[in-house]
Amino acid sequence: MKIAVLTDSSAYLTKEQQEKYHIDVLPIPIIWNNKTYRDLIDIGYEEFYQKLDEEKNLPTTSQPSIGNLQKKIDEYVQEGYTDVIIITLSSGISSYYSTVHSIAEDETRIKVHPFDSKITCAGEADYAILAGRLVAAGADVDLIMHDLTDLQKTMDVRFMVDDLSHLKRTGRLSNAASFVGALLKIKPILSMDVQAEGRISAIAKERQTKRAYKHIQTDFDNLTKNMPYKIQCTIFDSLDPDKKEEWVKDYQAKFPKYEFNTSIIGPVVGVHVGQGTMAMIWCRELDDYFDENGQPIKGIDSKEVVDNA
Repeated sequence: MKIAVLTDSSAYLTKEQQEKYHIDVLPIPIIWNNKTYRDLIDIGYEEFYQKLDEEKNLPTTSQPSIGNLQKKIDEYVQEGYTDVIIITLSSGISSYYSTVHSIAEDETRIKVHPFDSKITCAGEADYAILAGRLVAAGADVDLIMHDLTDLQKTMDVRFMVDDLSHLKRTGRLSNAASFVGALLKIKPILSMDVQAEGRISAIAKERQTKRAYKHIQTDFDNLTKNMPYKIQCTIFDSLDPDKKEEWVKDYQAKFPKYEFNTSIIGPVVGVHVGQGTMAMIWCRELDDYFDENGQPIKGIDSKEVVDNA
């Protein structure tokens, strides 16, 4: 059994992570003024947000090219892979998972295993890294898919945006109607139903950034303090590194037993949330899926997050 791991660019894995965990990445296209840009290839992180601030015409996104996906599968076949695990951004905000699922049903040369992350950005990256680590440790496909599903039970997210208009414009906010008329007066707090459909919804409203931040921190505390396993968290931003650093320092001081990492909200996701967005994703620590010798542990059954927001 030879297993490949493939995800898309909205996971925002670093080059070092891709190489270390042997994860392949397909870029998601951004369409802007009738021109197509490949996420973080044809348009960079800072370049994108500068352009977003200056341009009157706003961008849209598409799913990764079916041709590029098929080409990648062809390469795996030629290289002797028996299986490929494809981790996609949430089916609640993209049709890419459905495309991968259709290809999996038709492909006979290699077994294609689609996994719907029900999230994006750092959460999607966590799945890909776990899969890559499990492959390297000799796990079979059944155990890898089991552990990805288990990790999903433990994952949750909170984020706040400066401007809901991007999410409304691109149709990614499931309960947008409840915020009509209040876009400029509030700091909305959003989440994704990772254990359900993977859709984005606004779960609360605060009048000030400080109150929104406190609300998110309280949610994090309430949702993690009784979990019977270690938690890891990633804090990420759409081009606000100073704010990200403030969040990390504050969370590390208040929650010293947890691990805090950082990432970014890159161009493709930035199309939908805009600049000034701050977010955090947390889940069971990936090390928990391995024993002291780095071997995969079988039969893990994590307590599921119950997020009633």
